[in-house]
Amino acid sequence: MAQPAHMASAWPDEPEPLALDTAPVPEYGSGSLADLLPTIAAGLGVPGFEHRIAELTPADRTCVFLIDGLGWEQIKAHPDEAPYLASLLDSSRGGTGRPITAGFPATTATSLASVGTGRPPGEHGLPGYTVRDPATGELMNQLRWKPWTPPHVWQPYPTVFQLADTVGVHTAQVSSPTFRDTPLTKVALSGGTFHGRLTGEERMDLAAGQLAAGDRSLVYTYYSEVDGSGHRFGVDSDAWRGQLMCVDRLVQRLAEQLPPRSALYVTADHGMIDIPFDERSRIDFDEDWELRAGVALLGGEGRARHVYAVPGAESDVLACWREVLGEQFWVASRDEAIAAGWFGPRIDERVHGRIGDVIAAACDDVVITASVNEPNESAMVGMHGSMTPVEQLVPLLEVRS
Repeated sequence: MAQPAHMASAWPDEPEPLALDTAPVPEYGSGSLADLLPTIAAGLGVPGFEHRIAELTPADRTCVFLIDGLGWEQIKAHPDEAPYLASLLDSSRGGTGRPITAGFPATTATSLASVGTGRPPGEHGLPGYTVRDPATGELMNQLRWKPWTPPHVWQPYPTVFQLADTVGVHTAQVSSPTFRDTPLTKVALSGGTFHGRLTGEERMDLAAGQLAAGDRSLVYTYYSEVDGSGHRFGVDSDAWRGQLMCVDRLVQRLAEQLPPRSALYVTADHGMIDIPFDERSRIDFDEDWELRAGVALLGGEGRARHVYAVPGAESDVLACWREVLGEQFWVASRDEAIAAGWFGPRIDERVHGRIGDVIAAACDDVVITASVNEPNESAMVGMHGSMTPVEQLVPLLEVRS
């Protein structure tokens, strides 16, 4: 029997899935968030650390100001709202005018752990927003730490702050009091003294004071509200622009108070992209029988999914996800993603089973939502997680005194 004309003409034009080698893997080892504090610590004379980001030069006192959700592309696109940050773009990455990379996935829990431990996700073991705990089979939310899991069993490595503090570097974190005792803070950012302050202005003033408190100082401070506005209203909203204007003034306030022999580095944990509310841009896993087939758990987040298959269905799930989504997502098996270096050059044994049997990382402006099981996350306007430049590239702006 002859094929119908529409079928015969469709086959030659069948699109190929995205090749995995086209995914822009983070610059682990030379230009990622995991390389920043080890480079700073090496410059401060902390034993055991190497100078990984070659473009940076040491300073006796260093402050890292991490602005949640403010990627490189967002600063470049908003010079009117962020004139001071925009004026520093040429200073980024040691005066090269280049960004660094967040790491995969480009999400807060993963990135903060990379910053604080100086290790890629495959080592520190927070490789996503939610991942399966191999010991229980449950999804573990690594930002909210639910269900509760012993923090230092989940992430056993000491932080760079702890190691710096033990050799006499004055070490401090200045952030919202909300974060003082969270498990994520304990495993990623502890060491030295935590100082909680409610307002951004108080944090800037105290960070400058903590820098001046030692001949060798390492200070970390943080601002979350840019990310919150982006998720709720989008990076194309007046609310988000208002937060950008606010944080621009905060960075300048801190920069103008730097004590002598100081370096301020302004960076971020990820960028963000707005996703339209239409069926093509938002694929609902909970309503898609084809994507659900053979899947035991859906982890990660909309633009960086960890997919855990029913035992024995791994290859079928991979084939299905690649066929359905392969034009818009880089879809890899666990072994393929590890071999490609998505989570770093080394994967600790305890981390291996936390990574999905299948990983789907968005290339286009699209997300995989879960309207029933993740109603809050599915309603967000701004999203992040994948390896596209808008999500992956983060600033490393520098001011010296």
